[in-house]
Amino acid sequence: MNTNILNTEVQKFINSNLKSDITKLVLKGSPFTSISIQELVEQIVSKSKCEKKLQTWFSTENIYYPNKLNIEQTSSEITANYKANLVSGDSIIDVTGGYGIDSCYFSKKVKNVTHCELNEKLSQLVAHNLKQLNIENIETFVGDGINYIVKSKKKYDWIYADPSRRNDLKGKVFLLNDCTPNIPKHLDELFKNTENILLKVSPILDIKSAISELKFVKEIHVISIENEVKELLFILEKKYNSEIFIKTSNLLKSKNQYFNFKLNEQVSTSFSKPKKYLFEPNSAILKAGAFKQISSQLKIDKLHQHSHLYTSDVIMNFPGRHFIIENTISYDKKLLKKLIPSKKANITIRNFPETVVQIRKKTGLKDGGNNYLFFTTDIDDKHIVLICKKV
Repeated sequence: MNTNILNTEVQKFINSNLKSDITKLVLKGSPFTSISIQELVEQIVSKSKCEKKLQTWFSTENIYYPNKLNIEQTSSEITANYKANLVSGDSIIDVTGGYGIDSCYFSKKVKNVTHCELNEKLSQLVAHNLKQLNIENIETFVGDGINYIVKSKKKYDWIYADPSRRNDLKGKVFLLNDCTPNIPKHLDELFKNTENILLKVSPILDIKSAISELKFVKEIHVISIENEVKELLFILEKKYNSEIFIKTSNLLKSKNQYFNFKLNEQVSTSFSKPKKYLFEPNSAILKAGAFKQISSQLKIDKLHQHSHLYTSDVIMNFPGRHFIIENTISYDKKLLKKLIPSKKANITIRNFPETVVQIRKKTGLKDGGNNYLFFTTDIDDKHIVLICKKV
């Protein structure tokens, strides 16, 4: 950690070059004898990435930034705040601390937070930034968080972990047992020191596969931001052996969308041909696989078992996108050209044999406009096109 980066003139240089061409900056070299151009560029690039993701850090003076990979891998303030609302009590330990965003938000809800980080330099950055943010109830520790817990034998209200999805031998991995640290392997040890574990896993991980690797799973939270799945959270409670609840959240600029259900609940699904309105579930619901549950809870019909599109004659508060169906036709490129004179349309495929690229090539339809076309399969296994407008 080069503390010269915190000098007033250096900070002014960083802030004045947040929108600059990085290649040109590198060619010019560093204007400061005690700081390399590589160090300056690292601060500029990383701070730029924080403007929307970490606004508190971005707007606070004298924040020290890690490399851009650390910024890309860290939680956003939106998801960190969501996680903080899941925990409470006197103590929590973050065994995979990273840049400390989650720990900072935990500190708003829990009296004492311990931040563990293997990378000494990163831990130093976090300790420095905590002072700038005036956060006093977080203790930083350099080292392996799991070992720290086992050796200290201290009891915590919560243990939090965000295991790395990269393995030195296997590269990018898709099982919790291959992540670092290996949480399933250490569960018995961890539960000697807590009753509750909050686990963040990659959104690409399969939910049922993760459940099979863990035990005492009580809740699973699927978090999307602006309809993009960002995090999967598992809440484990010692000796819990009842129904698993899945809670989906699509966090939007306007109104957030929530849908909750029990994992193994036996529900029925109703089907029908397209009615007046079409409903498309948000990405959190699709990731959670709540295809039957949403039909059952909202009393809404599905177009086909594998289409994951829903229809009704009544507009409703549906957790996803809403459309009014103006036309339902068979897939006919000549008819489509006639019905879409603007030759512009937003295309979505659900349970359909062709890709968007193939459809655009065949029909000549460009992206954009006010028309929304859904290429799908109906209950009679016929390929249809729903011509819609947003409600």
